[in-house]
Amino acid sequence: MSDADVELPESIELAWGLRERPGKGPRRSLTMRQVVAAGIRVAEANGLAAVSMSRVAGELGVATMSLYRYVSAKSDLLDLMADAAYGDPPAPRGPDEGWRPALARWALANMTAIHRHPWIRQIPISGPPLGPNQVRWMEQGLAALRGTGLRGIERLSTIMLVSGYARNWATLTADLDEAAAREQIDPDDAGMRYWHQLALLTRHGAYPAIRELLAEDAEGQQDEVFDTEWQFGLDRILDGVEVLIQGRTATA
Repeated sequence: MSDADVELPESIELAWGLRERPGKGPRRSLTMRQVVAAGIRVAEANGLAAVSMSRVAGELGVATMSLYRYVSAKSDLLDLMADAAYGDPPAPRGPDEGWRPALARWALANMTAIHRHPWIRQIPISGPPLGPNQVRWMEQGLAALRGTGLRGIERLSTIMLVSGYARNWATLTADLDEAAAREQIDPDDAGMRYWHQLALLTRHGAYPAIRELLAEDAEGQQDEVFDTEWQFGLDRILDGVEVLIQGRTATA
Protein backbone atom coordinates (compact mmCIF):
# COMPACT_ATOMS: atom_id res chain seq x y z
CA MET A 1 0.00 0.00 0.00
CA SER A 2 1.40 3.38 -1.01
CA ASP A 3 1.26 6.55 1.08
CA ALA A 4 -1.39 7.88 -1.28
CA ASP A 5 -3.67 4.97 -0.32
CA VAL A 6 -3.37 5.62 3.44
CA GLU A 7 -6.07 7.83 4.92
CA LEU A 8 -5.68 9.60 8.24
CA PRO A 9 -8.51 11.13 10.28
CA GLU A 10 -8.46 14.89 9.89
CA SER A 11 -8.14 15.35 13.67
CA ILE A 12 -4.98 13.19 13.66
CA GLU A 13 -3.51 15.15 10.76
CA LEU A 14 -4.15 18.36 12.68
CA ALA A 15 -2.67 16.94 15.88
CA TRP A 16 0.50 15.96 14.02
CA GLY A 17 0.68 19.30 12.23
CA LEU A 18 0.13 17.67 8.84
CA ARG A 19 -2.82 19.91 8.03
CA GLU A 20 -3.08 23.50 9.16
CA ARG A 21 -6.44 24.41 7.69
CA PRO A 22 -8.80 23.22 4.94
CA GLY A 23 -8.27 24.32 1.38
CA LYS A 24 -11.79 25.69 1.21
CA GLY A 25 -13.99 27.52 3.64
CA PRO A 26 -13.21 30.22 6.22
CA ARG A 27 -9.86 30.31 7.94
CA ARG A 28 -9.68 28.53 11.28
CA SER A 29 -9.65 30.95 14.21
CA LEU A 30 -8.30 28.36 16.69
CA THR A 31 -5.60 25.73 16.81
CA MET A 32 -6.15 22.08 17.57
CA ARG A 33 -4.04 22.54 20.71
CA GLN A 34 -6.42 25.24 21.97
CA VAL A 35 -9.47 23.05 21.37
CA VAL A 36 -7.93 20.07 23.15
CA ALA A 37 -6.69 22.22 26.04
CA ALA A 38 -10.21 23.59 26.52
CA GLY A 39 -11.60 20.06 26.70
CA ILE A 40 -8.99 19.13 29.28
CA ARG A 41 -9.87 22.17 31.40
CA VAL A 42 -13.50 21.12 31.48
CA ALA A 43 -12.60 17.52 32.38
CA GLU A 44 -10.20 18.62 35.13
CA ALA A 45 -12.76 20.98 36.66
CA ASN A 46 -15.97 18.99 36.33
CA GLY A 47 -15.14 15.44 35.24
CA LEU A 48 -15.32 13.73 31.88
CA ALA A 49 -19.13 13.62 31.92
CA ALA A 50 -19.16 17.41 31.67
CA VAL A 51 -17.22 17.41 28.40
CA SER A 52 -19.46 18.14 25.44
CA MET A 53 -18.93 19.95 22.17
CA SER A 54 -21.14 22.81 23.36
CA ARG A 55 -19.36 23.06 26.73
CA VAL A 56 -15.94 23.13 25.09
CA ALA A 57 -17.14 25.70 22.56
CA GLY A 58 -18.38 27.86 25.43
CA GLU A 59 -15.00 27.55 27.11
CA LEU A 60 -13.43 28.90 23.92
CA GLY A 61 -16.09 31.53 23.25
CA VAL A 62 -17.05 30.15 19.83
CA ALA A 63 -20.11 28.56 18.28
CA THR A 64 -20.51 24.82 18.82
CA MET A 65 -20.56 24.04 15.11
CA SER A 66 -17.16 25.67 14.65
CA LEU A 67 -15.56 22.84 16.67
CA TYR A 68 -16.52 20.36 13.99
CA ARG A 69 -13.93 22.01 11.76
CA TYR A 70 -11.33 20.46 14.10
CA VAL A 71 -12.89 17.19 15.24
CA SER A 72 -15.65 15.31 13.47
CA ALA A 73 -17.11 13.85 16.70
CA LYS A 74 -16.83 14.11 20.45
CA SER A 75 -15.07 10.73 20.55
CA ASP A 76 -12.23 12.18 18.44
CA LEU A 77 -11.91 15.08 20.88
CA LEU A 78 -11.74 12.69 23.85
CA ASP A 79 -9.02 10.63 22.19
CA LEU A 80 -6.96 13.76 21.54
CA MET A 81 -7.52 14.98 25.10
CA ALA A 82 -6.20 11.69 26.49
CA ASP A 83 -3.20 11.85 24.17
CA ALA A 84 -2.37 15.39 25.28
CA ALA A 85 -2.91 14.64 28.98
CA TYR A 86 -0.47 11.72 28.90
CA GLY A 87 2.24 14.11 27.80
CA ASP A 88 5.72 12.96 26.88
CA PRO A 89 7.07 9.56 27.94
CA PRO A 90 9.93 9.44 30.45
CA ALA A 91 13.26 10.44 28.97
CA PRO A 92 15.67 7.54 28.31
CA ARG A 93 18.67 7.24 30.60
CA GLY A 94 21.10 5.87 28.09
CA PRO A 95 22.04 2.45 26.69
CA ASP A 96 23.53 1.24 29.99
CA GLU A 97 20.21 1.35 31.86
CA GLY A 98 19.03 -2.08 30.74
CA TRP A 99 15.67 -3.12 29.40
CA ARG A 100 14.13 -4.05 32.76
CA PRO A 101 14.63 -0.79 34.70
CA ALA A 102 13.78 1.18 31.55
CA LEU A 103 10.50 -0.67 31.09
CA ALA A 104 9.73 -0.40 34.82
CA ARG A 105 10.15 3.39 34.67
CA TRP A 106 7.98 3.46 31.55
CA ALA A 107 5.24 1.51 33.35
CA LEU A 108 5.37 3.73 36.44
CA ALA A 109 5.16 6.88 34.32
CA ASN A 110 2.18 5.37 32.50
CA MET A 111 0.34 4.76 35.75
CA THR A 112 1.31 8.18 37.12
CA ALA A 113 -0.09 9.92 34.04
CA ILE A 114 -3.50 8.36 34.66
CA HIS A 115 -3.38 9.25 38.36
CA ARG A 116 -2.53 12.81 37.42
CA HIS A 117 -5.59 12.97 35.13
CA PRO A 118 -7.95 10.26 36.44
CA TRP A 119 -10.64 11.05 33.85
CA ILE A 120 -8.38 9.39 31.25
CA ARG A 121 -9.39 5.95 32.49
CA GLN A 122 -13.03 6.67 31.57
CA ILE A 123 -12.21 7.14 27.89
CA PRO A 124 -12.64 3.85 26.00
CA ILE A 125 -9.64 2.75 23.96
CA SER A 126 -10.97 3.11 20.43
CA GLY A 127 -8.03 1.72 18.50
CA PRO A 128 -4.25 1.43 18.21
CA PRO A 129 -2.15 4.48 19.14
CA LEU A 130 -2.15 7.27 16.54
CA GLY A 131 -1.90 10.45 18.61
CA PRO A 132 1.51 12.16 18.71
CA ASN A 133 2.16 11.41 22.39
CA GLN A 134 0.76 7.88 22.16
CA VAL A 135 3.16 7.08 19.34
CA ARG A 136 6.06 8.56 21.33
CA TRP A 137 5.13 6.34 24.30
CA MET A 138 5.00 3.36 21.98
CA GLU A 139 8.42 4.23 20.56
CA GLN A 140 9.91 4.55 24.04
CA GLY A 141 8.47 1.24 25.20
CA LEU A 142 9.75 -0.60 22.14
CA ALA A 143 13.15 1.10 22.44
CA ALA A 144 13.52 -0.27 25.97
CA LEU A 145 13.35 -3.79 24.52
CA ARG A 146 15.76 -3.19 21.67
CA GLY A 147 18.58 -5.72 21.63
CA THR A 148 16.80 -8.23 23.86
CA GLY A 149 16.39 -10.80 21.12
CA LEU A 150 12.60 -10.61 21.23
CA ARG A 151 10.83 -10.57 17.89
CA GLY A 152 8.88 -7.50 16.85
CA ILE A 153 5.48 -8.90 17.74
CA GLU A 154 6.86 -10.03 21.11
CA ARG A 155 8.19 -6.56 21.87
CA LEU A 156 4.82 -5.08 20.95
CA SER A 157 2.93 -7.64 23.04
CA THR A 158 5.22 -6.93 26.00
CA ILE A 159 4.51 -3.21 26.07
CA MET A 160 0.80 -3.92 25.62
CA LEU A 161 0.93 -6.24 28.64
CA VAL A 162 2.84 -3.73 30.77
CA SER A 163 0.69 -0.74 29.79
CA GLY A 164 -2.46 -2.78 30.41
CA TYR A 165 -1.23 -3.59 33.91
CA ALA A 166 -0.45 0.08 34.55
CA ARG A 167 -3.88 1.19 33.33
CA ASN A 168 -5.67 -1.47 35.39
CA TRP A 169 -3.73 -0.58 38.54
CA ALA A 170 -4.30 3.14 38.06
CA THR A 171 -8.02 2.53 37.49
CA LEU A 172 -8.36 0.37 40.59
CA THR A 173 -6.56 2.77 42.91
CA ALA A 174 -8.29 5.84 41.48
CA ASP A 175 -11.68 4.17 41.94
CA LEU A 176 -10.84 3.40 45.57
CA ASP A 177 -9.62 6.95 46.19
CA GLU A 178 -12.82 8.40 44.70
CA ALA A 179 -14.98 6.07 46.78
CA ALA A 180 -13.15 7.18 49.93
CA ALA A 181 -13.61 10.83 48.93
CA ARG A 182 -17.36 10.33 48.49
CA GLU A 183 -17.52 8.95 52.02
CA GLN A 184 -15.26 11.76 53.21
CA ILE A 185 -12.70 9.45 54.74
CA ASP A 186 -8.97 9.08 54.28
CA PRO A 187 -8.03 6.31 51.77
CA ASP A 188 -5.73 4.73 54.39
CA ASP A 189 -8.58 4.69 56.91
CA ALA A 190 -10.82 3.11 54.28
CA GLY A 191 -8.25 0.36 53.79
CA MET A 192 -8.01 -0.40 57.49
CA ARG A 193 -11.79 -0.39 57.79
CA TYR A 194 -11.98 -2.97 55.03
CA TRP A 195 -9.63 -5.35 56.85
CA HIS A 196 -11.65 -5.04 60.05
CA GLN A 197 -14.88 -5.65 58.14
CA LEU A 198 -13.42 -8.67 56.39
CA ALA A 199 -12.21 -10.09 59.72
CA LEU A 200 -15.69 -9.73 61.19
CA LEU A 201 -17.40 -11.39 58.23
CA THR A 202 -15.00 -14.33 57.99
CA ARG A 203 -14.44 -14.99 61.68
CA HIS A 204 -16.53 -18.15 61.34
CA GLY A 205 -17.23 -20.38 58.36
CA ALA A 206 -15.24 -21.85 55.50
CA TYR A 207 -12.65 -19.05 55.14
CA PRO A 208 -9.44 -20.56 56.56
CA ALA A 209 -7.20 -18.97 53.90
CA ILE A 210 -8.54 -15.48 54.65
CA ARG A 211 -8.19 -15.99 58.40
CA GLU A 212 -4.62 -17.16 57.87
CA LEU A 213 -3.89 -14.02 55.86
CA LEU A 214 -5.42 -11.79 58.52
CA ALA A 215 -3.50 -13.56 61.28
CA GLU A 216 -0.20 -13.07 59.46
CA ASP A 217 -0.92 -9.36 58.99
CA ALA A 218 -2.48 -8.75 62.39
CA GLU A 219 0.08 -6.05 63.20
CA GLY A 220 -1.15 -3.70 60.50
CA GLN A 221 1.00 -4.90 57.63
CA GLN A 222 -1.93 -4.87 55.20
CA ASP A 223 -1.32 -1.25 54.23
CA GLU A 224 2.33 -1.99 53.60
CA VAL A 225 1.37 -4.93 51.40
CA PHE A 226 -1.14 -2.82 49.48
CA ASP A 227 1.47 -0.13 48.87
CA THR A 228 3.88 -2.69 47.41
CA GLU A 229 1.36 -4.62 45.33
CA TRP A 230 2.09 -2.42 42.31
CA GLN A 231 5.76 -3.36 42.37
CA PHE A 232 5.00 -7.00 43.13
CA GLY A 233 2.73 -7.37 40.10
CA LEU A 234 5.07 -5.48 37.80
CA ASP A 235 8.03 -7.58 38.92
CA ARG A 236 6.16 -10.80 38.18
CA ILE A 237 5.35 -9.58 34.66
CA LEU A 238 8.96 -8.57 34.05
CA ASP A 239 10.17 -11.89 35.49
CA GLY A 240 8.19 -13.67 32.80
CA VAL A 241 9.57 -11.41 30.08
CA GLU A 242 13.08 -12.01 31.41
CA VAL A 243 12.64 -15.78 31.15
CA LEU A 244 11.59 -15.33 27.51
CA ILE A 245 14.56 -13.08 26.78
CA GLN A 246 16.96 -15.54 28.42
CA GLY A 247 15.50 -18.27 26.25
CA ARG A 248 16.08 -16.21 23.13
CA THR A 249 19.66 -15.47 24.23
CA ALA A 250 20.37 -19.14 24.91
CA THR A 251 19.00 -20.09 21.50
CA ALA A 252 21.09 -17.44 19.78
